[in-house]
Amino acid sequence: MTPSPERLDAGSPYPLGATFDGLGVNFAVFSANAERIDLCLFDPSGRKELARYPLPECTDEVWHGYLPDARPGQLYGFRAYGPYAPEQGHRFNPNKLLLDPYARRLAGQLRWTDALHGYHVGSPRADLSFDRRDSAPAMPKSVVTADAFDWEGDRRPNTPWSETVIYEAHVKGLTALLEEVGPKDRGTFAALSHPKVIEHLKRLGVTALELLPVHAFTQDRFLQERGLSNYWGYNTLAFFAPEARYLASGSHDEFRLAVRRLHASGIEVILDVVYNHTAEGSEMGPTLSLRGLDNATYYRLVADNPRHCINDTGTGNSLNMASARVIQMVADSLRYWAQSFRVDGFRFDLGVTLGREGDAGFSPGAAFFDVLRQDPVLGRLKLISEPWDIGPGGYQLGQHPPSFAEWNDKFRDTTRRFWRGDAGQRPDLAARLSGSGDLFDRRARRPWASINMLTAHDGMTLQDVVSYDGRHNEANGENGQDGHSENYSRNWGVEGPTEDDAILAQRRRVQRSMLTTLMTALGTPMLLGGDEFGRTQQGNNNAYCQDNAISWFDWTTAASPAGQSLIAFTARLIALRKAHPLLRAGAFLYGQEEIAPGVLDIDWFDERGERLSQGDWQNPEGRALVMRRARRLGDGRLELLALALNGASETLTFNLPGEGLTFERLIDSAEPDAPPEEVGQTLDLAGGGAVVLRAVEPAA
Repeated sequence: MTPSPERLDAGSPYPLGATFDGLGVNFAVFSANAERIDLCLFDPSGRKELARYPLPECTDEVWHGYLPDARPGQLYGFRAYGPYAPEQGHRFNPNKLLLDPYARRLAGQLRWTDALHGYHVGSPRADLSFDRRDSAPAMPKSVVTADAFDWEGDRRPNTPWSETVIYEAHVKGLTALLEEVGPKDRGTFAALSHPKVIEHLKRLGVTALELLPVHAFTQDRFLQERGLSNYWGYNTLAFFAPEARYLASGSHDEFRLAVRRLHASGIEVILDVVYNHTAEGSEMGPTLSLRGLDNATYYRLVADNPRHCINDTGTGNSLNMASARVIQMVADSLRYWAQSFRVDGFRFDLGVTLGREGDAGFSPGAAFFDVLRQDPVLGRLKLISEPWDIGPGGYQLGQHPPSFAEWNDKFRDTTRRFWRGDAGQRPDLAARLSGSGDLFDRRARRPWASINMLTAHDGMTLQDVVSYDGRHNEANGENGQDGHSENYSRNWGVEGPTEDDAILAQRRRVQRSMLTTLMTALGTPMLLGGDEFGRTQQGNNNAYCQDNAISWFDWTTAASPAGQSLIAFTARLIALRKAHPLLRAGAFLYGQEEIAPGVLDIDWFDERGERLSQGDWQNPEGRALVMRRARRLGDGRLELLALALNGASETLTFNLPGEGLTFERLIDSAEPDAPPEEVGQTLDLAGGGAVVLRAVEPAA
């Protein structure tokens, strides 16, 4: 039976959320502008409200109360009283049940109805009207939890940044079609650590699994009305609660066990997290949690018209990272995932929004970054930012503070343009291959700060980059006009699938060359899951709403001869990267250090074997490039490692810059199965081909 005292005890303002102490539960929730907050208790079904208690105390703007004899599993929510004055930024409406921002579990699903809105939908007064309907029947409920898991013996891999290779994947998409996994577990946390998945990741040699959002998120109303769904999960409903759809058994320990098993295999887990906005949308959106608790504090509002949200995210609202309590909520959420689930890092969606304070624009010295960098838990993890949003001055690649890495879209675009045959790409490709020091070499940052990628969840897959000239998003129901209009892709003669052997051979060669470029560049490589075996999204470059075979991994493609060949080639590339320190230098290289007479730490040549002159760099039709790196081995011998790239359409003969040394070909995108072999100082390289070579001085 749910306890029913006459009133709550005073309790404590710390910690925020619902905390079970063995004798009862303490409830604490922040609101600077509320006049009263009620705690509502529900039966196990979530349909019947059993009791309602005002939180009796408010300390430092935290409302709190203690419920004796309450236990984990108790369903609850809040109702907040205060001014409903949208023109002043206040949207309190006690008729709306609110989720606890610190809820660690949700019960039930959001059921879309107009009653979820604080205003009367359809009223001539729009959001200035007031809706008195109870939203509780349509709301999920917060659930009291008590986390306990045996982590004894777990060891974080703590892979150095310079040795990190990231694999980006979606929890469901990775295993939804994996037959070796039981039907009940497919597409869930339970399947993440299935032996087949771990075997595949270890065969590739990746060191970190980066997961698309796993926080509880909403199924957008406009998508449901079109028969689609929010597949990616970039619309957070609860920052502390795992998405229930990914739990096969309902137990959070599924994810903890997956993390533990991945750790035991040497694989880190990084979470893609969305703290730039919430599922409540613009001022015309629903009242689900933060809006009803304290809209004026939680969200950035237009200064001279606080009725309206600032929309630097393109989703309707932006969290107010100038508020200490909002930063605390985000930091507490991150710390919870780092400690209770022992994840190894975070990738911040629209990270520029997190560095905006008031109307000051983005700043690398914003409080959010300072809080994370000094935190004894979070500061030791891998922190990655998506360095843009749609706000003013929203493109901030290379401008984040030390300890953060950043997605480098310039690497993606330049690599694609070079390999599809665009003119004038050679100078920029050289900058990307050498770690993008022009962007990142400041404040003692290192090349690992550049997250190099060919593709990501947002955009085409690698297979589609070489198979389509344009996007094909018709399945999204937006007239095919959503997603990026310029993908720097090329179909090589036929739009989409083909049985033409010559076109298929060209596509596969370019795929392998792009992967070679990725794995030999200074920086941190990120591989989009499925690119290693030719996963296609049928040309869809914005599959955010495709929870189906368009997005899911087709493991039969991976098992095909072509899929197995590309997997093997990708694994060889990653192994090559691990074996050769010259491919993952810890500092930026500018060709200013002489390793041997006339031999620089990094140097650039054309197919003639001649060092590129200023005029050569400015030649837009120059499509051949050799990057050569050099070092002294422990025994004093000179080692050269060369990457030769032929972005032309025809075969070129390369004279290799070997200083009289004999080169060994380590890997060749034109001959993927060829074993390492000595090639001397000349090499014929097919158009669209890439090769990695090594030369070492003979022993004295």
